[in-house]
Parts: sequence; structure tokens; C-alpha cells
Amino acid sequence: MAKIIDRLLLFIYSLSIGILSVLAILLLSGKVPVELNDRNEQNLYITIVIVAVILFLLSIRFFYLSVRSERGHHHSVHQRTEFGDIQISLETVENMCLKVAERSRGVRDVKTRVRVIESGLEIMIRAIVDGESSIPELTENMQKSVHDQVEEITGIPVSSVSVFIANIVQSPAFKSRVE
Repeated sequence: MAKIIDRLLLFIYSLSIGILSVLAILLLSGKVPVELNDRNEQNLYITIVIVAVILFLLSIRFFYLSVRSERGHHHSVHQRTEFGDIQISLETVENMCLKVAERSRGVRDVKTRVRVIESGLEIMIRAIVDGESSIPELTENMQKSVHDQVEEITGIPVSSVSVFIANIVQSPAFKSRVE
């Protein structure tokens, strides 16, 4: 939710800066004549101060977002052994899951995602199947094989393997030829 709000704020900020830039260019080039009396000048001054404060606050927010470090975001899994440290990238684990899941009979298109949580790895698999095999049996076999292979090869505990069957492969429609 915070990312959506930040994107909306960034959109408003960019739009505001764009409009102010166009107005400044038009005013400085003399394309827009400006005649101010004391009442208009005071209202313009208040409006400019309010807009400047809002844009300044948005600037501070975006500056903070650009320099903060993502604490919860891991790009690799760290392990310590008696000989030193081991780092395995999440991309490596995802490719390993992909390789194991694609070996399952009846699976056609696979996508994987891996997240690091306190209890180990959380693996999410999205697959398209051929529809000729039992889906519950297929997914259970895929979960078990991915779970066992990743734990065996990486030594990292796997907390869960979730499988989402997105679709069934559509068989190509052949048109019969009539002579």
C-alpha cells in the first residue's frame, strides 16, 4: 500500500514541477502578461508559499526513499560454515527450483519466486499443466521434489513450497482439409 501512495505522490510531484516549469517559462518569456494589485499580490504570495512547502515536503520524502536501505529485501542467502561464509543468490535458488519443477511430468510452463523468511525459504511456483495428469498428485510431487532438492543442494531449510496452477495447455486446433 505504501508503494502505491509513494507512486501517486511521485506522479503529483512530477506533474506539479512540470506545470510550474511551464508557467515560469511563459512568465519569463513575456507570453503571459501579469498585472498585480495589492490584493492579488498577497493571494499569489500565500499560494506560492503553500505550493513551495508541499513540494519541499514531497522532495524530502523522495530523498528519504532514494537513500534508505531495504532491510527486509534479500538478494542472497547467507550461511556460515566452519571454513567461512557462503552466499547463494536468490536467482540461483529460483533457477534450481525452475529446473526441478520442469522435470515433473505434465508440467509445461513454470515460473518461480523465492523469498527469505525467518524459518527458511518460501518458494512459490506458478505452472501451466497439460491437463492429462491428476493436478493434486502432480503438485504434491512437484512440491516434494523441489523441497527435497533445494534443501539437499543448498543446505538451506525450505519452510514452504506453494504451487499455483495457472492454466491448462490448450491443444492446437487443427483444421481439416476438405477436397
